[in-house]
Amino acid sequence: MVFCFLAIARIFFLRYIENMGVRLPRLKQTAVLLFFFLLFIFFPVNSVSADNLQWSITGNILCFPADNGVDADPFPILPSFGGALSLQLTGPLRLEFTEDIYITNYEYNSTLGYPMACNPENRSALVIGFITGIQVTGNFSLGDKGSAFRVFAGPAADLRIVALAVGLNHPSDFTGKIETDPQLQTDAIRDYFWSGARWFMPVAGIGMDFLINEKFLLGFDLRAWFPIYKAWTGEDLPEIEGWRFGAGIRITPRGN
Repeated sequence: MVFCFLAIARIFFLRYIENMGVRLPRLKQTAVLLFFFLLFIFFPVNSVSADNLQWSITGNILCFPADNGVDADPFPILPSFGGALSLQLTGPLRLEFTEDIYITNYEYNSTLGYPMACNPENRSALVIGFITGIQVTGNFSLGDKGSAFRVFAGPAADLRIVALAVGLNHPSDFTGKIETDPQLQTDAIRDYFWSGARWFMPVAGIGMDFLINEKFLLGFDLRAWFPIYKAWTGEDLPEIEGWRFGAGIRITPRGN
């Protein structure tokens, strides 16, 4: 069943690549797919059962700080929703797969040479982000009723669908100059996000779970995503550029 799931996922991913016009070499396509499903490498498939799996529904506030010195949003704050699926390994250790989905507007600054989140009136592209993480979690019990303290870290990727912003489709919008043409800016934003492995952002964080009632736990999480791609892209970017921070809650059924 797992292999069928991987095959279907590969078809959907390649269809996304085709429809969105993302020109990824086959090697990069393979790298993204391997990242998505690295979870299945860490444990034998036949070891998974309902007894050692746990799922959660999550909601977060994400912050993408910037310090670019131009008239853009310097502190975008975005709501996101998603979920988590974790596997009990040994003792307090769990392997957790997380997904966070957000939507925002971007523009491309041709002078600085990189995109930035912006207010709706300055938009060129609509970006739908899927922040996918696979992390090792230390889950330390705070009693015998399910309350626990969590600390976690692992690889993560911000896999972004980039499309022309809604409403920017009148012929007068397309000037042929990247400074003012939203389609050219959208293409530049897409190329920037998918080149240089800028989608790769390891994550680390802490969290706590508290008992709500006999069926559910309420959790709180603080997370940070690290823009380590700046170490090899060679760009002269502000120190804060590329960092991500998040605070959120999760609802987890007990006894899974």
